[in-house]
Amino acid sequence: MELSDQAISLLKRLIEIPSLSKEETATADLIETFFVERNVTTERSGNNVWAKNLYFNDSKPTILLNSHHDTVKPNAGYTKDPFKAIEEGGKLYGLGSNDAGGCLVSLIATFLHFYDNRGLDYNLILAATAEEEISGKGGIEALLNQLPKIDFGIVGEPTLLDMAIAEKGLMVLDCAAKGQSGHAARDEGENAIYKAMQDIEWFRSFEFPKVSATLGPVKMNVTMIDAGTQHNVVPDHCRFVVDVRTTDSYSNQETLDIIKRNVKAHVTARSTRLNPSGISMDHPIVRSGLSLGRKTYGSPTLSDQALMPFPTLKMGPGDSARSHTADEFIYLHEIEEGIGLYIKVLQKILKR
Repeated sequence: MELSDQAISLLKRLIEIPSLSKEETATADLIETFFVERNVTTERSGNNVWAKNLYFNDSKPTILLNSHHDTVKPNAGYTKDPFKAIEEGGKLYGLGSNDAGGCLVSLIATFLHFYDNRGLDYNLILAATAEEEISGKGGIEALLNQLPKIDFGIVGEPTLLDMAIAEKGLMVLDCAAKGQSGHAARDEGENAIYKAMQDIEWFRSFEFPKVSATLGPVKMNVTMIDAGTQHNVVPDHCRFVVDVRTTDSYSNQETLDIIKRNVKAHVTARSTRLNPSGISMDHPIVRSGLSLGRKTYGSPTLSDQALMPFPTLKMGPGDSARSHTADEFIYLHEIEEGIGLYIKVLQKILKR
């Protein structure tokens, strides 16, 4: 079978195995079996499956090819069976077909294309990982410590085969404004809601001085608020949640430090681990893509790039706008084109 036929066949089988985040055992088993049937040695950590190219050489730099095999839960709007691979009108329907099954099988096919080539200037590692949809600690983050040094990575996510050279990070902040309770009928107490409103206005109006050339400004949105116990008591606490989308102009910690200096509420970040990421326009893999006519852009959506402490390029078949939608699909020709592009982009740097 041609690489694209093998990839599409594998994707159909993946679609028909439920693989919600933290429940990916069966799809990990399938991916392992797929490689074993092709005499490729794999290693496994939890539900993360990875393999090295046949002539892996510790003296060479290493490229990581990564995508995920977990999915979100199917939403209520599905009219087709989300766990049935349905081929119709040049489309392949099914949960995870677009996000990110098409990317994963295209990267697997690309890895197989180069697998037993002796003359590569780089090593290749293919990693099919878990828990991406929840940014879980049992996914790529757990695997990275077990891998050799990675020099850069290609992260397979649906980008219409354009190159996302930067990606926004994420912080969720729990904020607490403290006042003093009192009777609402008398001029007493210190209203925590009013104090929170001052900080909320700062979050609404503040503009960070540095603006990313690819991702634009840091975005902050207050998304939840909770205060008060009854109508006649001045509230002494007001809690609110802020969604912060960071850019490559600041690390998450730098962004958090700026916020804490400017607001009076007590601010706690649930995590600072989901950092913004990016790769230089001068990087060889970006230059290779540009030479093939691919466009570059900054991505507002989060992926496992956020957990990779090395340069990464996000690129893959499919369209991010279809991700997490009812009756999710990918065009079959997108998978064929994805494999072809991955091979061409890598060919220019693997064999110089």
